[in-house]
Amino acid sequence: MTNVAPSSRVAVVILNWNGKHHLETYLPSVLKWSPDHVDVWVADNGSADDSVAWLRSAHGNRVRIVELPTNVGFAEGYNQALAHIEADWYVLLNSDVRIVEPWIDPVIEVMEAREWAVASPLVVQDVAPSRCEHAGAAGGMLDVDGYPFCVGRVFASCEAVGERHTADREVFWASGACFFIRREAWELAGGFDGSLFAHMEEIDVCWRLKNQGLRVGCVGSVRVQHLGGGTLAVASPKKTYLNFRNNLIVMLKNRRGFWPTFMVRRMALDGLAAWKFLLGGEVRLFWAVGMAHASLYRRLFATLKVRRRLQRVAVSQEAPLVGWWPRSVVWHHFVRGAQTVWDLPDFLPGR
Repeated sequence: MTNVAPSSRVAVVILNWNGKHHLETYLPSVLKWSPDHVDVWVADNGSADDSVAWLRSAHGNRVRIVELPTNVGFAEGYNQALAHIEADWYVLLNSDVRIVEPWIDPVIEVMEAREWAVASPLVVQDVAPSRCEHAGAAGGMLDVDGYPFCVGRVFASCEAVGERHTADREVFWASGACFFIRREAWELAGGFDGSLFAHMEEIDVCWRLKNQGLRVGCVGSVRVQHLGGGTLAVASPKKTYLNFRNNLIVMLKNRRGFWPTFMVRRMALDGLAAWKFLLGGEVRLFWAVGMAHASLYRRLFATLKVRRRLQRVAVSQEAPLVGWWPRSVVWHHFVRGAQTVWDLPDFLPGR
């Protein structure tokens, strides 16, 4: 296998916010497995701990630093950081990702061969590397109502890694935990939507690029290990709020068709999820869903304006986008008992 030409500059960019403990644990593996032609950056998002001082002391000869004065969120943090970084390829890497094998060149080689604009490797759990990880697994998909799921993960059900997860395949979205993107694609998309703050920004970028005719993939032959939940706990009301709000905004911006129909259907399903939280005693999560919908109402006209702009630049595509499943994963998982994508009828996991 040939290496990526040194003239093709690659920048690995880790966004950090009060995450010195993650940097101490995971950054050494990134440095170990990153070739010489790769620049490793840490973009500090206004941390209050001594992350920057530790980086300069421990890795000042290898790691470059961008300091942002305040925490502007995951999405805008990367937007501002990458404005300072010149490279042909960007690899946006969570601070809690462990690298265990050659990763940069193998992923980019597959992307070049398949003409993918964006990709991620197979993401497995750091605490249990034999199992797929929630944030991307073996490639992200989307159902008819805009709910994300993965090859290897449907809602909270994560599969043990097998041969069918280690294939390279075209998908709908790439994992934000380890997000490879060509510079030209990043510029075409205009970066992340900073107003999302955190969560779903990678799905939004992938959807926008796919609507313009570009392709997204998962290089299952390469794996990284992700801790997950490094900034917000899984059951955090803030995380619930951001996930529900941003999912609605991303779908309204990017999905084709008569928007009132699919938005009303989706918001009704969110309502059922909210009542499920309440009946389960999760009052704060119930309110988080309600606040997410209230935020959408406040942003409705601004989001529709963005939708109109994006539709003007979208290319005409008769066939469904790869990775889009025109059925309800909610119904098939919670009612029909589907635990994996292989249980979903007529689902094609990409090739």
